[in-house]
Amino acid sequence: MSGVLRIAGLIEESIVDGPGVRFVVFTQGCPHGCPDCHNPDTHDFLGGYEIKIDEIVEKIKKNKLVDGVTISGGEPFCQVESVLELVKKLKNLGYKIVYYSGFTIEQLIQKSKKDKYTRELLKLIDILIDGRFEKDKQDYTLKFRGSSNQRIIEMKDIIL
Repeated sequence: MSGVLRIAGLIEESIVDGPGVRFVVFTQGCPHGCPDCHNPDTHDFLGGYEIKIDEIVEKIKKNKLVDGVTISGGEPFCQVESVLELVKKLKNLGYKIVYYSGFTIEQLIQKSKKDKYTRELLKLIDILIDGRFEKDKQDYTLKFRGSSNQRIIEMKDIIL
């Protein structure tokens, strides 16, 4: 594992990116190119900046208000090994993980059959919010999602 993650930024307290008060890590780099994406600055794989994973963990541990951690993007599965390293450390500290991906759970399950890092990461995620943002299905009334095609998936219910 690399010990570093390329990110677009961090939000130390959020109530809109999952249940409770969450620390949010926005990864850098996304292949999806969803029209009207909420985070277009995260698309460039060379953008953002590198940060040590241990530095992220220390920032999270300092905030006693944080209930859990949300990994968003960009597309976090584009840095699956580094994100896995981060999530392992967070799970060992007892944090619940919400994970946003433009890939669907079906696509990720297929990928996990060939990629051990994806398979291991899927087993550690508590809640997956899957699917690309679709402008024609945008709905401001949805909890934690931008469009109605996106699903909130309790990963404990998924057999891998």
